[in-house]
This record gives sequence, structure tokens and C-alpha cells, in this order.
Amino acid sequence: MALQSVGCHASPNHKLGDAAPVITMNGVIEALHIYDDNKSPILSHTYTGRPLSAAHLLPLYLEQPAPRPNLIYLPNTNPPTLLFSLSHADLLFLVTTSSEIESLLVLEFLHRIVDALEDFLGAPLLAVKLESNYDVAAQLLTEMCDAGTISTTEPNALREVVEVEGWMGKLLGSINLPGKPSMNTNFSNSSAPSLMSSNTPALPWRRANVRHTSNELYADVVETLSVTLAPSGRPLAAFANGSIAFTAKISGVPDVTLTLTSPSGKHNIEGIMELPVFHPCVRLNRWKEKPGELSFIPPDGRFILAGYEVDLLPFTSGKSGSLNANNLKLPIHLEIKTGLGPAGSEFEVRLQVSKIMGVPSAASGGQMGLGRGGSSGRLGAPHPGSPGAPLLNDLSVSIPLPPEVRNLSDIRPSRGDASFNPGDKVLEWHISSKEFSGPTSYFGLRGTVVGPLTGGDDEGADFDSNGFSFNTEHAYDEPYQSAPAAKGSQEKKDDGGSEQETRRTAQNKILMPTSASVSFTVKGWLASGLKVESIMIDTRKSKGLGEGVKPYKGVKYLTVSKGGIEIRC
Repeated sequence: MALQSVGCHASPNHKLGDAAPVITMNGVIEALHIYDDNKSPILSHTYTGRPLSAAHLLPLYLEQPAPRPNLIYLPNTNPPTLLFSLSHADLLFLVTTSSEIESLLVLEFLHRIVDALEDFLGAPLLAVKLESNYDVAAQLLTEMCDAGTISTTEPNALREVVEVEGWMGKLLGSINLPGKPSMNTNFSNSSAPSLMSSNTPALPWRRANVRHTSNELYADVVETLSVTLAPSGRPLAAFANGSIAFTAKISGVPDVTLTLTSPSGKHNIEGIMELPVFHPCVRLNRWKEKPGELSFIPPDGRFILAGYEVDLLPFTSGKSGSLNANNLKLPIHLEIKTGLGPAGSEFEVRLQVSKIMGVPSAASGGQMGLGRGGSSGRLGAPHPGSPGAPLLNDLSVSIPLPPEVRNLSDIRPSRGDASFNPGDKVLEWHISSKEFSGPTSYFGLRGTVVGPLTGGDDEGADFDSNGFSFNTEHAYDEPYQSAPAAKGSQEKKDDGGSEQETRRTAQNKILMPTSASVSFTVKGWLASGLKVESIMIDTRKSKGLGEGVKPYKGVKYLTVSKGGIEIRC
């Protein structure tokens, strides 16, 4: 049986002319339903109105053909309903509303619910955890959405207002266990309201009275490549989607400024970082006045500070500044040749790996970069994986083959390990970083395709295993011995053989690969060339930091290609 929960703030019945039309125009969330892996409802939370029940809503969702979109319009319900969905850890989350609402707002709300439940109940999020901690889940859902309007979603603010009921909650309330958030709430009924109001933080993303024995500030800049190359190697599209993950383990309320720079300088940072998005703690006015400077009071712990997109193509209307054709330097170069061999049944993959030249890390603040991409301390040599010595790892090439390919009879890689999965029709080629030598390393792979059993060649359905034809009529009234074949007959036989080879070559052409994708990671290098110039703390604006405290700072760079570089052939 599904657990039913109703928000503590019911939707008021307004008279005509009151604020009800405003709520309808803005849109409100009416209900949230959570189903387990067997599609049985385990939790239903109603915020406002009289929405569809979980039992009536599920068949309407399942009747949609797969893959089901995250937003489905149900016009035959009364009233017509918008259905938002999210699948996570074998759980299905469905949200309904009968009014117009921002779609991205609701989808982001679903992701925040998952994050909050994992924070309070532990990851991975399982159905048994929801059923055994329904009281905590109900408090979270009520605080995160008030009468259908999204309100408190920051984890630090939720920890201040959500209580853990029962004696177990009192026992573990102040103990920070894995999967169990630390609760500083007083469970005494007499003093709980006063403590709740006094400890409520002024900043919803940062807990009050934060204390750390070691003060540390870390920044991790990660870019994911998405590059499409023509058979000639010319880039058709090249993008890098980046994110800046920031970790703040520092006491009090620090005021931090992170400064970014580009290969062409700070003045062109807006031309490189396109479509930027920021955490609510970032002061947008400061960014508009001085692009490249992120001024903020960080949440406690790790969070995503900013996200952005970079167009790596050189012809971007000059927005990329000094980025030209020579600046799109990828650590790999891939080339594919098909239709090789006497019958055109072989293909060859040539891979060139170029070593990325490192640059000195921009250390600032005395301790910037040490321990997270700085020098190793051995004669000043840069540490592998730092900006001074980028390190390429996890190199693999994935070659999808047409479904007509039955197998690969011969796979010959010059280095590394190659394997073919007949079920997925994918050839995987993995190369260890130990194989790299010198500024440039060259690798090759050659394979032979095997077509289906049925076909028009000598091994087709027209011939048995002994070589006799099944579809040829034999006449037995001819003599057993005949004169030697004439020259014309021999030429006709040769023409038939060449025609058969041409047909076989044409069939093998269909079995050739049409593309290949490369996956790898590069530590200490970004495709966009962005760098963190400095991480500074304004001691005048900070509170509770203490005099003479110099936080430990560090920056790491990582470029990831999860099959993101694709070449067509």
C-alpha cells in the first residue's frame, strides 16, 4: 500500500478576485508520486487540488511508447494534466500539474528531491529506505514545496529545519555517519521553535556556525568533449562542456573570489565561455562588471560553482579571439581505411597520439596548486597530471559495425588489446598509457569482416558443403568425356569469376564500419585553454575565519572524452 502524505499548507479557497488566478497563471505542482522497481506506488504526496491518484496515473504513463519523454501531456484527463517523470535507481518519480508551468523548473525540482533524499537517507536511494524513513521523507517534501510552490531546496537549509523523529534520531542526531546527515536540531518540544528560528542561516546554501580544523579551498575544472570530424579530418562540430566544482572546507562565512583567464587574456573571457550558468551564491553583478571574476560566499562542502560551453571551432565570428585552426589541437588523430584486401573485406584504423606540452601552473596565494597539480618536489619537475605535465589515460577506440557483420575473422592490433562483441556489433580497442613513447606515438589495427551465412558468394545458400550446386539442372544424356574446352568458353569462365569477385567486393563494402569514436581522459589540460588564475579570500568581508589563517588552495584540470570524438568514414 502506498503511503499517503498531504502538505501541511493546504491550498486556500480564494474568492473571485483574490490571488487564485495568479497562482494558476504561474503554475503549481499538485502531487508527487514515487514508484518502486515493480511499478508499485510507495509514496504519494499531495500539495494542492485534487490530482490524479497514483493508481490512475501509472497506466496513463506506461501506455506511452518507449522511450518515454520527461514531459507528457494527458489531454483526456479531467482537467488535462502535464506529467513530468524522472527515473533514478530503479525508482520512478511522477509529478502532475493541471496549469502552465516552467518545464525546466519542475525537472530541476525532481533532481533536487533525489539529491535531498540521498543526502538524508543515504545513497543509493532504495524503496526500503523510503518506506522505513517515511517521516523524514514527508518533512523534506513539505519543506521543499509549499502548497505547490517550490521553496527550500538547498541541502544546508533543509538540515536546519528537518527533524529526525524517535529515539534513534535523538541518538544519531549529532553524529555524522555515512549516509546519515548530521542534525543539529534540538528535539526538545519546549525549545525547538526558538532554536529553529535562531539557527536558521541568513544564506540558505550555507549552514550556520560552520567549523573546520583544516581550512581548504579546492577547484576542479572538468570539460567534456563533443567533436565530430569528417573523413578528411576536418572538424564539423567541436564543443567543450565545462563545469567548475568547488570544495570549501573553511570555518565561518568566507568571501571568496575566483578569477578565470583565457589564452587571449581576461578581456575575452565572455567570448570563450558561452551560455554560462552559476550557483545562486555567485554575485551576477560582479561577473557582469568584471567578466572572469566569480565572487561568492560558498556553501559548506562540495558543490558546482559554474557551468559553461565553449565552441572550439575557429570560425565562430571572431568570438574565440586568438583561437585559430592551429589551436584546435586534440591529443589524438584517427584515420580509417575500408575496403582493403583482395575481396575488400578488410579495414584499417590508424591512431596517432600526440603528447600535450605542459605549461607552468599559475600559482598564487603562496599555496595555490601545491598538492593538486603542482610540482612533485624532485628537482622542480612537474607532477604527472599537472598543467606542467598533462597525463593521458584510459585511451580506447570504439568501432561500431553494421548488423550484417557476423564476426571478425582476424583482428591484428599493433599495440593494446582488441575484442569484438558479436552481440553489440562493436569492436573495442584499448591502449595502455604505458605504450606511449616520445612526443608522438603511432598505433594501428587491422580487421577482416565476415558476412552472414546467406548470400550470393561461394559459401552462400546455392552451394552445399561439398561444393555441389542445388539450383543447377544436370543432364545425363551427354557423353562422359568431351573435347577440351574452347578458348571462348575459358574467357566466359574468367568473366564469370571476375563478376563474382565484383559482387563479393560490393557485398563486403556494406559490411565496412562507417564511424569510430575515441574515449580518453587528460589530467592537467583543458581543450578550451581556460585557467584559474587565483583564488582569494577577502578578509574584510569574511566572518569567523580568524586572524592569520591562510587556507590551503588547489586547482585541478581534467578533460574527458566518453566517445566524444567521432570520425566518419
